[in-house]
Parts: sequence; C-alpha cells; structure tokens
Amino acid sequence: MSILAIDTSNYTLGVALLEEDKVIGEYITNVKVNHSIRAMPAIQALMKDCGIAPNQLTKIVVAKGPGSYTGVRIGVTIAKTLAWSLNIPIVGISSLEILAANTGRYFKGYISPLFDARRGQIYTGLYQYQNGHLETIMPDQNILTIDWVEKLRTLNEPILFVGNDLPIHQEAIELALGEQAVFASITENNPRPAELGLLGSKRPVEDLHSFVPNYIRLAEAEVKWMEAKGINETK
Repeated sequence: MSILAIDTSNYTLGVALLEEDKVIGEYITNVKVNHSIRAMPAIQALMKDCGIAPNQLTKIVVAKGPGSYTGVRIGVTIAKTLAWSLNIPIVGISSLEILAANTGRYFKGYISPLFDARRGQIYTGLYQYQNGHLETIMPDQNILTIDWVEKLRTLNEPILFVGNDLPIHQEAIELALGEQAVFASITENNPRPAELGLLGSKRPVEDLHSFVPNYIRLAEAEVKWMEAKGINETK
C-alpha cells in the first residue's frame, strides 16, 4: 500500500508518502505562503525524490479541518482530484487529531490540540492514547478558551496542549489550570503529515463525491449573509 498524505489546513504545509509500515518521505513548512501555489509542486517533488509514480499510489489521506477555510478547501480539493483521476480511495482525518497523534503517544494524560479561531476562541478537542490507540474523549469544537479550560478543570489528569497557536492562549490556560497544564515544545507543534498518513491507513474510506471539509463553523462572510437573509444558522 502506497499512501499520499496531504495537510494544508493551516499555515503548516505537510506532505508525506508511506509504504506499508514505513515513512519513505515527508515535507513540512510553516510559513504564511499561499498553499494553492506550493502544495502541488511539493507533492510532485516529494514523489519524484522517493521514486513513486502516481499510478503506484493506492490511497489519498487528507486533513479535512478545522482550520483555515481556504487552506482546508485547497487540501481537500487536491486530494479529491487526485483520488478521482487515479481511481483510488480517499480518507479524511481531523486536523486536530493529527496534532494529538503527533505528541501524545507517550503522554500519560489527556491531549488538547488547538488552533486559534480568533476573538478569544479556539478549535480544539480532547484526545487520549488508550492501549496504543488514539481515542476521542471530547469531539472537535469551536469554543471560547475560557469556557474550554473550565470544562477541563474537572479532569484529574494532566493535559498536554499542542499547536503553533499556543502562545496566543497559553496565559489563559495556565491561569485556569496551573500545573495541570503541560505544553508541547516548539518542535512538536507542527502537525506531522506522516501521522496523518498513518491514521488514514486504518480508517474507512470516504465516498468521494459526498466528502466535504469539516469547518466546524461557518466563515464570517457566510454568517453575515445568513443574518442579512434572516436565516437561522442552527436550522
């Protein structure tokens, strides 16, 4: 099995190639540059360097969000196009779950990956490794940081926070949780596309035509349009 993993859901651009139980190539950058320009050249360069032709791929795995609306769309569009043109299956994985898998395998506690969602909010969820498998304890959500840490205060185990946006929210987390909060090192905050590929290797495939990103919340422009039209977002 040859898997191509693609993550453009945030500033980090990640591409990986996996064959059976081996990572044969990985490309990661974390810069504010348009993924629509850089993603396909990165995929092509990695495949060329690893000696993998497109017709050798057997599965595409993509980060499906949450994250940057544009970034998520770019990754999912590329992945769906490749899966359709190569006639191979596609799998979508939570962008937050990738971060949790990145750091928590040997952590004795809970894992809270996060991305900044502006206005004091974060995209986050709660995960934990149990018997060697990453389990979802609380589903991915969009929530105020102060409300999230209040939820976590009742837990009796340490919580590992991970993500490149930690500095924005770290003070609020430390204030609420004290020593219960553990923070990943800077070398752990980039989501690893190899972890994405590994997660996707074990998951059921998506229906290609109905597969869509998971934004969790609507874009601000969509919310304003719905308000102007008198449409209730919850319907």
